[in-house]
Amino acid sequence: MIYFDNSASTLLKPKNVQRAVLTALTSFSANPGRSGHMEALKTAMEVEKVRENLKKCANADEVIFTGGCTHALNLAILGFCEDGHVICTENEHNSVLRPLQHLKDENKITFSVAKQSSKKGIVWEDIEKHLTKETKLVIVNHISNVNGDVADIENIGTKLKEKGITFLVDGAQSGGHFRYDMKKMGIDMLVFSPHKGFYSPQGVGVLLKSEKIRLNPILFGGTGTNSLELHQPDISPERYESGTICTPAILGFGAGLEFVEENFNEIKEKLEDLTTYLHYEFSKLPIEIYTSTENANGVFAFNIPDVNSAEVATYLNDRYEICVRGGYHCAPFKHEALGTVSQGAVRVSFSVANTFQEVEKLIYAVKHFLKVYKR
Repeated sequence: MIYFDNSASTLLKPKNVQRAVLTALTSFSANPGRSGHMEALKTAMEVEKVRENLKKCANADEVIFTGGCTHALNLAILGFCEDGHVICTENEHNSVLRPLQHLKDENKITFSVAKQSSKKGIVWEDIEKHLTKETKLVIVNHISNVNGDVADIENIGTKLKEKGITFLVDGAQSGGHFRYDMKKMGIDMLVFSPHKGFYSPQGVGVLLKSEKIRLNPILFGGTGTNSLELHQPDISPERYESGTICTPAILGFGAGLEFVEENFNEIKEKLEDLTTYLHYEFSKLPIEIYTSTENANGVFAFNIPDVNSAEVATYLNDRYEICVRGGYHCAPFKHEALGTVSQGAVRVSFSVANTFQEVEKLIYAVKHFLKVYKR
């Protein structure tokens, strides 16, 4: 089996991540922050180590653990937006678009969708044309989960900081592939999906934010603090982390973060090489390619003309045991922009564990499909 669906979730987890999860299950299974006994305290300390490492890596003020990246985005959007105007981009995932539409339906906000003018990705000029006096939040997908387009978040962040507009970056696909400095880049809120670029377990997401950003909680319940009060605590992260956090996934994330930090250059070079090689070989074939050579970050989208992407993905799976993803990737506006609403798109996404030999087998399989289809 060849696994090329790492943008959905990395399949192969590093040994240190596996060990961290097992250690969490055997040595740190108490409820962190809910009791004063030694087992709860030592588990809480392990969680705090991960939180502090994340702060250092992204130059963030606060780290909030959530149930996943979708949860983190919902907290950032629903917790921040009470009124006014929001700008997002055509590259956004439904984890952004649906909360915005919900708020719009309730007549709380209006929002605009910035279109991509550059071949590489969203740039400041795309955002600027939608600014109004009522704009309070700009949301930008850093790397498109459909075709890998990359937004110029540093320039966008710098301009928004000058204007005093809050900036939220969706780093679901870029986390682990880019180094962030939130203060330098002008990012007020940043979300990660650890089970993707950080090679971590599913079941945890993270919202990193500036201390100046105050959010309304969207989940209420036990926090281990002020338990006699019926109001949600004011202090962060307790204000946003109601219920028992997923310690095994968080400690696995901590190990995944260490793995990426130690192997960052190797991972980045591997993804660039595999993506560039696939683009070079596929450009020789009669297929539609939606990924630019400038965006060789491990996400590659294509279609075979007049064939539904799901049919291609099913063929590759059934005939060659190659796992790719067809369909719409939860990003409707991106497919409108690419002109792929009728087909969706076949997405190939790499991890550091993939090889050139695996890519060669994919190329062979697609060539064989083209021969069969022409008949």
